[in-house]
Amino acid sequence: MDRLNQINMAITAIEQGAQEYQIGSRRIKKAELSVLYQERRRLEQELREQENYGGVTVACFDRR
Repeated sequence: MDRLNQINMAITAIEQGAQEYQIGSRRIKKAELSVLYQERRRLEQELREQENYGGVTVACFDRR
């Protein structure tokens, strides 16, 4: 969950215009949004699977 929060904060920062900045002669560029969106989807899917016990469905058939 912490990793997902970090991804969301990075996405928000980039969407608000913090994709790239310069300090002196050094230029810093954050991750590409597409990469962050992809990682967020992966993490959200992982969380859904954990909430659903790994995505395992159990069926019980009773013959009486």
